[in-house]
Amino acid sequence: MEMTVISAQGLKKTSSLSSLFSHHLRPFITLTTTPPSSSGGLNQSPVYTTTVDHEGGVNPTWGDKFDLSNVIDSSFFSHKYSCIYLQLYTNRLLLGPRFLGWCGIPASDIADGFSPAGTARQLSYRLRKKDGSRGHGVVNVVVKLDSSLFQARRRVDSGVQRLPEVRFDRVAIGIPVKMLPAVSHQGVQ
Repeated sequence: MEMTVISAQGLKKTSSLSSLFSHHLRPFITLTTTPPSSSGGLNQSPVYTTTVDHEGGVNPTWGDKFDLSNVIDSSFFSHKYSCIYLQLYTNRLLLGPRFLGWCGIPASDIADGFSPAGTARQLSYRLRKKDGSRGHGVVNVVVKLDSSLFQARRRVDSGVQRLPEVRFDRVAIGIPVKMLPAVSHQGVQ
């Protein structure tokens, strides 16, 4: 699987005393499959980091591409709560990185609607504060599954009955919503 971290938009500038020393946002993103609240156990997955955007401010761009094939396998898609977690930081010159927000990209958002294998899909997610409440800004990524993951996912799902797929070819914001086919109410009393 390949993920490209494209951009973020609508970030909020830091307004603390520490911003006296670093008033410009210098954002970067880390991504991993380990939840942000994990205490660092043995199951830690690798952490990937984008470059720091020194120019973009509240609307940074990266375009950094990551090959996640050593982290994501077919079992990732079989677990209900599998996610890729993105954490946004600003790189302060004197005080080090400061956390700005996070989002989780569920495995179902990545895999649903991919046909054929190798199709790229743009996803956008609202950032959350540490406590999970609504934060400021949106992160935009593009994901692309390779054929081996796609075939493995089909084998896992082969016994599952699914509704017909509805494709809108739009950007998903948060969890994509799929419309259910119309149900006839004839004969219902």
